[in-house]
Amino acid sequence: MADYFHFKKFSVRHDRSGMKVGTDGVLLGAWTDVKRATQILDIGTGTGVIALMLAQRASEAVTIDAVEIDDQAYADAQENIAASPWHDRIHIHHTAIQNFVTSTQFDLIVSNPPYFQKSFKPPAVQRETARHTERLTFENILSVAERLLTANGKLNVILPYTEGLQFIDMAYHKGLHCSRKWVFRTRANKPVERFLLEFNWEKITPEEGEILLYNEGENWSVGYKTLTRDFYLKI
Repeated sequence: MADYFHFKKFSVRHDRSGMKVGTDGVLLGAWTDVKRATQILDIGTGTGVIALMLAQRASEAVTIDAVEIDDQAYADAQENIAASPWHDRIHIHHTAIQNFVTSTQFDLIVSNPPYFQKSFKPPAVQRETARHTERLTFENILSVAERLLTANGKLNVILPYTEGLQFIDMAYHKGLHCSRKWVFRTRANKPVERFLLEFNWEKITPEEGEILLYNEGENWSVGYKTLTRDFYLKI
């Protein structure tokens, strides 16, 4: 039986994909600034959840190209996008981003990328593709941004703390500067678990912020609920 994650305005089938719907993707889809976006590229779309969230939030004139290499994740994303209210605005491509050919320049590029680089690899190839950087490296993402990001465009990613610092340094050497840097923790007394990062070509002092998942007990914080209220059914 197919396994679905239901949001307020769309549903995501994710039983075939190596990565299920999770907090990282929802955070990036809700946090990314889409106000001035016209052409969006989602690198490693997985189930398509981020592309769908951005389509819900962006204007009706925005089109999204979603790229996915894995066969099963692509099958999930294709089905999810086709069943959504924005099926005519999201174009999914079954290819590696390194082989993605387009004449489009994008003013917004997003990725919830693999980040395990030297850790023990899971036995399933599908899970490895989704979580390890062998087939989609930070260099790959930054090279795409170099090639396809407009002069005023933005690149948005979500990464763990150490990998986020590494990505910031690599981006700097490509001429991309961090313009927003928010941290995510499950609780105030916990270490930083994720960076939400935005980059552009202009060197400015980055906007900084913080999101907590929980304030007390198992109740989501006001900040997290405010960020995700347009999506989660229980808010």
